Amino acid sequence: MIELQNVTLTFPDGENRVTAVDNVTLRGRNGTVTGITGPSGSGKSSILAVAATLIRPDSGGVLIGNGSDTIDAAQLSKHEATELRRERIGIVFQQSNLLPALTAREQLQVMARLGGGTSRATRARIEARAEDLLDAVGLTQHADKRPHQLSGGQRQRVAIARGLVHDPEVLLVDEPTSALDQERGAEIMHLISRLAHERDTATLLVTHDLVHRETLDDLVTVVDGRVTTALTGRVPTR
Repeated sequence: MIELQNVTLTFPDGENRVTAVDNVTLRGRNGTVTGITGPSGSGKSSILAVAATLIRPDSGGVLIGNGSDTIDAAQLSKHEATELRRERIGIVFQQSNLLPALTAREQLQVMARLGGGTSRATRARIEARAEDLLDAVGLTQHADKRPHQLSGGQRQRVAIARGLVHDPEVLLVDEPTSALDQERGAEIMHLISRLAHERDTATLLVTHDLVHRETLDDLVTVVDGRVTTALTGRVPTR
């Protein structure tokens, strides 16, 4: 579970400050995808950055976990926040940002080794984890291809698998379909939805395009940094 509680975030603007996130409260439930939508400049990406512990809010809490395991990420030091991201949060950026020289398999293996040991058992576990995730995103046959040999949708699938390599409790996804056509975008959205449900991952997904709204479990609309609408339960199609 991830829950933002009364989060406010401002940035300096000359002698004043501009409010990017204004007293926002929202929750991502385990095993669901919560869409965050709104017009350009509404604060969607700022909300995701706060949820990812990349930016500390001016006020409010960012609760991650369940029961006694819950932690307020807004109170962590930079080092502690880095450790939290490594162990409990997966992030998928708008661009896949894959390393050009590495194969799809190696992209996952490198991420899995960060902060891990180098023993034979650890290497074997990492390799097995990479193979499992490549299979989960339908890329087993493309495991040895480098980014330039993959389509845009395939590269995004690698990025999603990379975000899940540490089996995070929370997955944060920023505009995953922005560079894809409608068919490939639909495949990516259905993939994210399936993986969130299968792996019980609380997923927050920023999107400006609700053509694939049927893949969302909950939906939050943000305007001028504030939540204006929150729908819980499978989002209906028009």
